Amino acid sequence: MFERFTDAARGVVNGAQVAARELKHPYIGTEHLLLAMLTAETGTAVRALTEAGLTAPAIRAKLQEIVPDDAQPLSKEDRAALQTIGIDLDAVLSKIEESFGPEALMPPPLEAKRGLLRRKPRNGTRFAARSRKVLELSLREALRLKDNYIGTEHLLLGLIREGNGLAVKLITDAGVDLDELRRATEAARGRTST
Repeated sequence: MFERFTDAARGVVNGAQVAARELKHPYIGTEHLLLAMLTAETGTAVRALTEAGLTAPAIRAKLQEIVPDDAQPLSKEDRAALQTIGIDLDAVLSKIEESFGPEALMPPPLEAKRGLLRRKPRNGTRFAARSRKVLELSLREALRLKDNYIGTEHLLLGLIREGNGLAVKLITDAGVDLDELRRATEAARGRTST
């Protein structure tokens, strides 16, 4: 399937992995795909999303409100309590990561079945089930539109078609109508497809 991806679409998949790591999330969710689409330099998806009024900084900020930083082993209250007795938790965590690696405090990933998109990732971050579904639906969208490639527009259409991930919640919470976004994306793909 990935051989059909355009360079821009591959960039979105790689960007989603980067976004998950930056946010210290132990998975790659639909929200990370959305962030990667919004930060892409080119592509139909970034154009459709920005024309709908979405921006990467706004989505990232909203996402950080909704999803806790799973990389933090202690709550804010516990961190504050340790600070009051003179323990610099950030320094301790930094030393642990320096000694044992950047994901030393992350919970071990769940075992997944082998297969397309279920292979053990090199960086320890796995695609969540919904993200895998979005990637599969992007292929179906490309076939429906009779395209012989998968571009960023197909990824966005797959995200909309999946309809239940956190990315869709972020989009709709921003006041964007999914049906209108679908129509705008399909219309935009005629101008330039990537």
